[in-house]
Amino acid sequence: MNRFTGKNVVVTGGTSGIGLAVAKAFIDEGATVLVTGRDPAGIERTAALLGDKAIVIRNDAGVLSDARALAAKVSELGLRLDAVFINAGVAKFAPLAQVDEALWDLSFDTNVKGAYFQLQALAPLLNKGASIVLNGSINAHIGMPGSSVYAATKAALISFARTLSAELIPQGARVNVVSPGPIETPLYGKLGMDEATLKETAAGILAQVPVGRFGRSEEVAAAVLHLASPESAFIVGTEIIIDGGMSQL
Repeated sequence: MNRFTGKNVVVTGGTSGIGLAVAKAFIDEGATVLVTGRDPAGIERTAALLGDKAIVIRNDAGVLSDARALAAKVSELGLRLDAVFINAGVAKFAPLAQVDEALWDLSFDTNVKGAYFQLQALAPLLNKGASIVLNGSINAHIGMPGSSVYAATKAALISFARTLSAELIPQGARVNVVSPGPIETPLYGKLGMDEATLKETAAGILAQVPVGRFGRSEEVAAAVLHLASPESAFIVGTEIIIDGGMSQL
């Protein structure tokens, strides 16, 4: 399929995991994709992997000036955007008694403030019919211990999909959310756990997934591309949950 031939797309946090899978999927269907990341090595690796249909730049999702700089880069390149996937984020977990201000600020600055002001900066560059997809999480729906701050940031994104769709519909744009459950990504290696604890945690999560496996980044990417394409033009302000039934059954 070539649903995105001649289309321009931004994917934030696109140098690994779900973001990278989404960027690759857009390119495979003909899009030119501007990808952001924070790690210089990841940026270099991603640029080599994606080739000349990608523009890979350093950008910190939690910094307001970087949000504006990304929009300035899109404008400088003379691009108008047909799709945006807001994926950049952090996942920090701690029980209530151990949450400190630093964890709170990092989580909300990156996942909520960063997403909001990135969309604010990019909105004037959207083509009519453009689609914005936010990366949420089923943690916004389930009472997982230790996830209170992270879950709250993802609940905010679900709210944004509705309120910002209402605001952007007059200019012909819409906003939706994909909310993954447990997906095989490098994220699980960034939780600060030793290998034994990580394996135990993963086994406990897997036991809660009715289909009996973790999801794949490519499965999330397929849902993102559906929401970004004209075939989903009647889907507005809603959420697609991709969790193997974990939060549903």
